[in-house]
Order: sequence, then C-alpha cells, then structure tokens
Amino acid sequence: MAFRTGVYIVPTDRWYIERTVWLVAGFVLLSSTALAALVNPFFILLVIATGLSSIVVALTGFCMVGSALKRLGFTPMLGRDEPSPRNLYFMRTDSWYLERRIYLFVGINISLASVLSLVHSPWWLTFTGFVGTAMVWFAGTGYCIMANMLYWIGAEPRLAPEKGATCAVGSARTRQAEA
Repeated sequence: MAFRTGVYIVPTDRWYIERTVWLVAGFVLLSSTALAALVNPFFILLVIATGLSSIVVALTGFCMVGSALKRLGFTPMLGRDEPSPRNLYFMRTDSWYLERRIYLFVGINISLASVLSLVHSPWWLTFTGFVGTAMVWFAGTGYCIMANMLYWIGAEPRLAPEKGATCAVGSARTRQAEA
C-alpha cells in the first residue's frame, strides 16, 4: 500500500444497497445507544448485534439488510456478479478492498465499545453514538473519516477504483453497461 493524498468520497448520486445499509446501521446505532443511555444499558445489545452483523458482512459477504433492500429493488455497487439463491445480497469478498475493511473495523470497534460500556463505563456509549452519527453522515454526504484514513494509508476503494479518482459515478458494471 502506498500513501496518498486527497479526499475519498463515495458516490451519492443514488441510493444503492451499501449506502442505504450504512444509513440504516447508523440509525440503529444512534437509537440503540440513546436507549442504552436513557432507558436500560442492555439496549446496547442491539449495537453488539449490529457490530457482529458488520463483521459477518466483511467475512462472508452476506448482509441481511442488503438482502431486504435488494428485494425492495435497490441495486448494489459492491455486490457479487453471480446470481444468488432466493435473490439474497452478497458483497464481493475477492479481496480486502477499502469498503470491506470498513465493515470489519466498524464491527469490531462498536462491539468492543459496547461490551466496555456494560463492564467498564457508560461513557463508552459516546463512541458508539459517534460511530452512528458518522455512519449517517457517510450515507448522506459520502464522506467517512475512517474511509479516508484507510484511503490515505493506501487501501484501494472499490467504489472509486480509477487511479487518482476520489469519487466514482457508478460501479464498473454500470459503466460497462452504459458503454
């Protein structure tokens, strides 16, 4: 990996599966964190479930929310090319590209922070709330702090694979279909 400069922003021209998953996950994190802080600390188990789901997506490619969105007509930008049984969504797992690493890192971090909020200090909820806010921001604007850190240290994005590009207009399959 080579260090690079610039700002990495994912496409925000339409609501594709991955972008919508980030939005849904962000709202789940924010609401679960608020419920854990204000009602009962065990609501943080919803954040842990979200974190474990994120890890599963990174390792296997399968996403429950993505599958529901696919059935609702959303199209993927990071989905596998081959058809899946029952029209389920599977993210590509052929390499450790930037967006896949985000799923893994976010899943590990929010799961650890959630456990720490139960066994150490409720102040760890500020971290899960921050991550939820960042995910909603990421879905809305295309800008993510973690994505940019990974981009700067050389992780290759799938949503903008061209050298020197900081934002893609569509996936490779979309661009090939248009040609």
